[in-house]
Amino acid sequence: MEGGDTTLIGAFPEGFWFFGEVLFRWVPATIIGLLNISSDSSIANLQAPVAFWDVPALLTQASSPSNYKSILEGWFAFSLFSIAISLPFLALTIYCWIRISQIRRRERLAYHAAQRTVAVRDIPRTQLRWNRVEEQAGSSNPESWRLAILEADIMLSELLDIQGYKGETIADKMKQVDRAKFNSIDDAWEAHKIRNRIAHEGTKLDLTPRDVRNAIGLYRRAFKEFKYIE
Repeated sequence: MEGGDTTLIGAFPEGFWFFGEVLFRWVPATIIGLLNISSDSSIANLQAPVAFWDVPALLTQASSPSNYKSILEGWFAFSLFSIAISLPFLALTIYCWIRISQIRRRERLAYHAAQRTVAVRDIPRTQLRWNRVEEQAGSSNPESWRLAILEADIMLSELLDIQGYKGETIADKMKQVDRAKFNSIDDAWEAHKIRNRIAHEGTKLDLTPRDVRNAIGLYRRAFKEFKYIE
């Protein structure tokens, strides 16, 4: 039994093996010893467990006719008692196996869920960023409005990079745009101008919710044209 599973479930097979040895080898061997079976008898030295249904035949050889009935009745009583004792352990084993299987299944699901990337969940990273921009733009905090527009402008710069327009600033990139291939370029320019006012004036710029909605709408049109967001 070496090298077996050392967990609780792994211990049950060893327990049942030991119980089987007691019930089907040691007990019959003890009976044989107590009844003084001769050494030349075929059952004098058991080399393998005795099956339940073979016990009556063993008792026929191992006992006298006068003792056979009482010993056989005792054997059946012992067997029924052993089975009754075994059933709760068997039920406990099945219950533990089911519960451990359920726990391991939940652990596997949790592990796979943690390993799933944003892309696997069909929510692109840019969409998550844009959702956050819209959330900030819809708040009642002017500082969140500024952050929303600044983040949207960063996304615009990344979109221009993806389209192959290079430059040190967003303005440099937009100056290279082919208007035939970028229908919302004017919207992008207007939105970028609002961003520049925020960057230069900071908290001195008095933004209104309408200004923020307008700026976010301009960025949205540019992003949707290239399916950068849904």
